[in-house]
Amino acid sequence: MTGASSKERHAPAEISVEDIARAVGGTVVGDAATRIRGIASLEDAGDGMISFYADRRYEECLSGTKASALLVREKTGLFAGPQVVVSNPQLAYARVSGLFASPVPRYGEGRDRAVVHESCRIGRDVSIYPFVYIGKDAVIGDGTILFPGTFVGDRVRIGAGTVIYPNVTILQDCRIGDHVVIHAGTVIGSDGFGFVRDGDELVKIPHLGRVRIDDHVEIGAGNCIDRAALGETWIKAGVKTDNLVHLAHNVVVGEGTLVVALTGISGSVRIGRRVVIGGQVGISDHVEIGDGVMIGSQSGIAKSLSPGEVVSGSPSMPHRLWLKTSGLIKRLPGFNDRLRRIEKKIQDIEKRLDRAGRE
Repeated sequence: MTGASSKERHAPAEISVEDIARAVGGTVVGDAATRIRGIASLEDAGDGMISFYADRRYEECLSGTKASALLVREKTGLFAGPQVVVSNPQLAYARVSGLFASPVPRYGEGRDRAVVHESCRIGRDVSIYPFVYIGKDAVIGDGTILFPGTFVGDRVRIGAGTVIYPNVTILQDCRIGDHVVIHAGTVIGSDGFGFVRDGDELVKIPHLGRVRIDDHVEIGAGNCIDRAALGETWIKAGVKTDNLVHLAHNVVVGEGTLVVALTGISGSVRIGRRVVIGGQVGISDHVEIGDGVMIGSQSGIAKSLSPGEVVSGSPSMPHRLWLKTSGLIKRLPGFNDRLRRIEKKIQDIEKRLDRAGRE
């Protein structure tokens, strides 16, 4: 069998406001039987669609929306249709979007034009698209989907319910958990950047470790996650990385951490739980980042951070101090001119006092 699977599920065509409220733990104000077929922003929503409102800055959009229902934190008089009252409209939006999202497409039950080593162990209901390569002694868990161009090296283990999008490379001995999503073009298990100078020659340090990615991790497109020199580069459960993130050898990322695009994390960095790392952040090697730290975009982290710190800037400093500092930067030329004028006046006063003293 080739092509899309006959077992493929589809998103519901319509769902009632009552069912939506039940799914998000909300309370309906208005007609709970109203049928909803999709979700959109206040500006783009039309008849049969639900939107969400959580910020007073969008009152004008709210008054003009054509949505049939609304997710809100508290009932609003600016909307006449049914409203689902929830404690967190953004979270409810995420869950409702999931109700209408189409499932990941599956290729079917065959292995047409894929190269699968005879020693592999393939679980039940695994979808292997054409042009997938799976090396010897690899293990693929039940329900996993491998899109075209995926390379799975020797002895790799991939858990159940995982989705590997096109052109992902997972090199030998790496471990991928259950319900992981790895987006297109990511490389997992490439050699770390390690060399020792011998005169004019740079001698490569072989990287003999692996990458371990735990359950419910999502890796963005174009990530590069290096294998450990020895031991593991370890991405713990629930971590989410954006596109174009680099994690060097022996990095450990704690549970529930978010890493935004274009961030580079140097070797042997240890990152705690529920850390938020903004875009274009650079972290020096062997630094430790404590639990709950928040790092602003474009920050440079050269030393360890204690749990709960909120920092920005390069070199990094407490976030509020950075806001004050960055606000002064554009005023520095004026401050410099004023300082020079003050210095000149002081010099003139000193000269006059010196002449008066001699007289």
